[in-house]
Amino acid sequence: MSQPSLKDHLAAARLDDRVYVVLGAGGGGIGDATCVALAGAGAEIVCVDRVSEHAESIAAAVGGVAYVADVTRRAEMAALFESISGRFGERFAGVIDIVGIAKLARIDALDDAAIDRQFDVVLRHAMLTVQIAAPLLARRGGGSLSFIGSLAGMAAMPDLSFYGIAKAALLQLVRCAALEFGPAGVRVNAVVPGYTSTPRLLEMLPAETWERVAANNPLRRVATPQDIAKALLFLVSDLADYVTGNILTLDGGVSQALLVPGTG
Repeated sequence: MSQPSLKDHLAAARLDDRVYVVLGAGGGGIGDATCVALAGAGAEIVCVDRVSEHAESIAAAVGGVAYVADVTRRAEMAALFESISGRFGERFAGVIDIVGIAKLARIDALDDAAIDRQFDVVLRHAMLTVQIAAPLLARRGGGSLSFIGSLAGMAAMPDLSFYGIAKAALLQLVRCAALEFGPAGVRVNAVVPGYTSTPRLLEMLPAETWERVAANNPLRRVATPQDIAKALLFLVSDLADYVTGNILTLDGGVSQALLVPGTG
């Protein structure tokens, strides 16, 4: 068997003539960066967001298709993928699900409505993605599903307990879906970012927090949305065609280092 050439590897990074659905595409953070990365590799992007301005803005920027939907509702997700199937057929190659908002609260401070909402925006849409999109990809001979996890789903973090519980369930969903749909050629993976300078987090956290986090990071910086997008680009490409059930941690090494705050 001949060895692959450099040209073969470069070709495997391309996504030409493929269509990917990005859920939570707008808002200027990881969703936007992911759409830009995939489009730069030749893919056509269906930019899905529940805010029409967000979907339309990033779709215009990458030459994609804007679609407005509440991805926590089964009927709207079913309609989305029915539309994708009808419009793009065999070109539909995968989904990148970036939806997820944390509610900061202790476990005993959450009422039933807050519990339901946290599960909706962290886990329910991911379950719907697997239930609806994975069989569709399986019938086409394969594809990929990629999700965004959280360090809170891997270790206990103050005031993020229930968010972390939901994210831990998401990571287990990734493993189980990889096992169930692997024989049909559907790969399922997740990336787990550390602190990432998204617009939402930049607004939420003061400058001194970002400085402290960067100082205690082995790489001495926090992640950018582009850092996360580059990993997602790898996971959806043929460079990762033997990667499934994988939880890829993107935290600059924080989870591998025992650093005392202020001494790193």
